[in-house]
Amino acid sequence: MADNLRRLTNTSSFSVLQDKLESWHKDYHVISCDQNLNRCCELIELTSKIQGQLFAILNLTATEGGHYAGVDTLKMRLLPWLGTCFSMARPSVTDDTSLQLIQDSVEKNRRIRELSASHDSDMLKMDTELCSTRRQLDSVRAELADAQNELDETKSKSATTLLATEDEILQLKADLRSALEQVEIYKRKLDALDDYERQIRLLRDEVSYLSTEKAMLQERLVRSRSPSPLPRLSRSSSPMRSESPTRAQLTNSSRHARLVSRFSDLYAVERLEAQTLLRRYISDLEMVQKIIFIAVVESFKTAKLAYRQFKLRVRKTLSPSHFGPESLEDAAVDYIVRNLDLYDVQASVNDVINAMNVNPRISFPPEVDFILISAMIRDTCRVAFAMQTLDPPLDLAFASDGELYNDIKYRRSYDSEFTAPLVLYHVWPALVEGDAVVVKGEAVTRRGALVMTEQ
Repeated sequence: MADNLRRLTNTSSFSVLQDKLESWHKDYHVISCDQNLNRCCELIELTSKIQGQLFAILNLTATEGGHYAGVDTLKMRLLPWLGTCFSMARPSVTDDTSLQLIQDSVEKNRRIRELSASHDSDMLKMDTELCSTRRQLDSVRAELADAQNELDETKSKSATTLLATEDEILQLKADLRSALEQVEIYKRKLDALDDYERQIRLLRDEVSYLSTEKAMLQERLVRSRSPSPLPRLSRSSSPMRSESPTRAQLTNSSRHARLVSRFSDLYAVERLEAQTLLRRYISDLEMVQKIIFIAVVESFKTAKLAYRQFKLRVRKTLSPSHFGPESLEDAAVDYIVRNLDLYDVQASVNDVINAMNVNPRISFPPEVDFILISAMIRDTCRVAFAMQTLDPPLDLAFASDGELYNDIKYRRSYDSEFTAPLVLYHVWPALVEGDAVVVKGEAVTRRGALVMTEQ
């Protein structure tokens, strides 16, 4: 049965029948009546052959099923169909209807074949596109893998470079620290060299001064031993004044200008540095400025007292051996000018800090000390001590809170009330030479300053 069915399928009898039927339909109005009848008979013969093959397959199939297999199908479908085909009665379905049904069936089969072909074509295209997409995906994956490998390689190189850079930075920092240490060492050596040179100059001046005194003493000794009657001057008589001035007198104007400039530098540099240090611990700017002002005033007081004591010691030391033409006072001042390094500035700094600790006008946090501004106090004491060697000496103008503002001695601070007549407190003292103001100070003026100071 399977072989018969395969042969029937391979011969494509129904396709041939359909082709012949379509060809006859096209030529129906062209050919003659006999030709139309011949073609119709030809189709009937072809149909009967196909039916014969189908009946043969039906017989074989029924035989293979045994005695009882397929009985219901034959009863329900084949026998009724045979009865309707061979019955003499008029069928319920007309010829036109049967032909229409056959045409519909043929049309459906043709559409199915077209849809199947279209579906196969679409599937082929989709398979082609899918293969192309897969190839592209594989290419993208390969590129992604290459990019990942390059990224990993770049990361490893960057990590190696970073480690090398960090090592270089550490080495450079070490070199920088070493260079800074060398610079500090050289600075100390340079400072020491400057000190040595200054001491050498002082010693040379001392040697020159002593040589001059020695020559003068030798000359006086020669004169005293000379037989010519020369008038002798007693110690009790008034001393002779030298026509040539001393070193202190010669350098008075230059030292005056230098010390005035140094006092201005104290205001512009050291004061601001001390103010910055104090503001780390004291938030009140007024209290910080008062502390700095009192430190400067106390430094001048202590330096003047230290100068008087130092001068007394020098006079006492020079008095037994003084025979020079200049007065003992001038000789003492000249000696102090030559030996300013002998001033014990640290003792003055300690005295200033002690005086500030008991000053009722200022207060200070207990966790720190006034030694925090000792650098400014030390420089101020040195300037004040050197100012006492001038002729006339420089000093600070008297100042008190609540005093009447004097435009000659002071200038107002930026946060002052410029119409206020009274001084609330002083920021920096004025430098005077006798009654003349050399450098103006700075003061803060406010209305009701007298009441504020009393409180």
